[in-house]
Amino acid sequence: MLTALDGTYGDRADAIGVAGRTASYEELLGAAGAVAADIAGAPAVAVTATASLETVAAVVGALLAGVPCVPLPPDAGPAERDHILRDSGAVAIEADFARRAAPPTAAPGASPQDPALILYTSGTTGPPKGVVLAADALAADLDALAEAWQWSAEDTLVHGLPLFHVHGLVLGVLGALRTGSRLVHTGRPTPQAYAAAGGSLYFGVPTVWSRVAADPASAAALSGARLLVSGSAPLPAPVFRDLERLTGHRPVERYGMTETLITVSGRAGGEVRPGTVGTPLPGIRTRIAAEPGAEIGELQLTGPTLFSGYLGRPEATAAAYTEDGWFRTGDIAAVDESDGVHRIVGRASIDMIKSGGYRIGAGEIENALLDHPKVSEAAVVGVPDADLGQRIVAFVVAEGVTGAELTDFVAAHLSVHKRPREVRFVASVPRNAMGKPQKKLLLDGHFGGEAR
Repeated sequence: MLTALDGTYGDRADAIGVAGRTASYEELLGAAGAVAADIAGAPAVAVTATASLETVAAVVGALLAGVPCVPLPPDAGPAERDHILRDSGAVAIEADFARRAAPPTAAPGASPQDPALILYTSGTTGPPKGVVLAADALAADLDALAEAWQWSAEDTLVHGLPLFHVHGLVLGVLGALRTGSRLVHTGRPTPQAYAAAGGSLYFGVPTVWSRVAADPASAAALSGARLLVSGSAPLPAPVFRDLERLTGHRPVERYGMTETLITVSGRAGGEVRPGTVGTPLPGIRTRIAAEPGAEIGELQLTGPTLFSGYLGRPEATAAAYTEDGWFRTGDIAAVDESDGVHRIVGRASIDMIKSGGYRIGAGEIENALLDHPKVSEAAVVGVPDADLGQRIVAFVVAEGVTGAELTDFVAAHLSVHKRPREVRFVASVPRNAMGKPQKKLLLDGHFGGEAR
């Protein structure tokens, strides 16, 4: 699957760069080979996915060994980390980039349909679920994106995205190793780092692009690029317009989920309109499940990039599909009848928050807050934010504790990016007759609460 490592595209000393360190394909292959030799036959391995050459070597080593790899968020709290390790059965490993070994031959009986990655994604309730992705799904998606974005070995890909999600790891690392493009991972995705990288292809989430647009000098430095790609959350139209004005590029947006990989995208050289995510990639079919007479409805899809299932959760896997086998995205969308361009309207549920490019389940944060001994009720929502897309706001019933203390409490138990940006204290959480929180009332401001 990792075509660049078999010599197809030659080699160079700086083929892979992460946070200021560089390596050739040969060096990466040797370090990954050492990892593969160590883990041969393991049921699954977990890698703390820091922005480092060690993370790249560990993930590649697992793929070479045919061992499912579980990337762990480096900022995960002990409860989240323990859940992922326990649920996946993975053994945590570390790579030593100084070690070298010959890559292994293919394991007997290995199949492209075998699990390659297990990525944990937040649901609207309960702990994260493991999304099983096979090697053939990864390859199908990367090949489709290479065609859509005219992505080739002539490119230099630049991004600074986390290496435990589809965007940063699958597209941003494995994509470079499949297409042969040079990779520059900037570490932190600052505007200045993007400007200094000299890339032809840039990946970013809306938070990154809003910060680039707020730094005109850095934005202007991207004018020599070939393509800017935005994803993981809708790109605000003002940011789109600012980037176009400052860089001369109209950013391409794409749409996907952990369970489906990237399925819909704008095209390099094609018409790009703000607020749209393009058309289905080759092999992907979409449909809108709308009420009679409605123009919008749930986006459903099918194709070769879909996940193999939720790890150990056959009921949840079955519930994710319609009776005739189409995946339910839970996103509300509209399709332009004239050209098939898709527009994502929003979530079917308000319990999924997209903040800073992360998909965050409100239920997981609520559970963490309720673990605090002074919190009796909690409801978490996402509210519009010019920088983050949405910011996490927690409405809590509690006494004798401050908002800052609760924020720190959540950050210590879950990933830091899941902490509330704002805590509001209320006398009660509005509920319906079934006892379910009525978050629409919170979002509408009827229960404003007090910040303290």
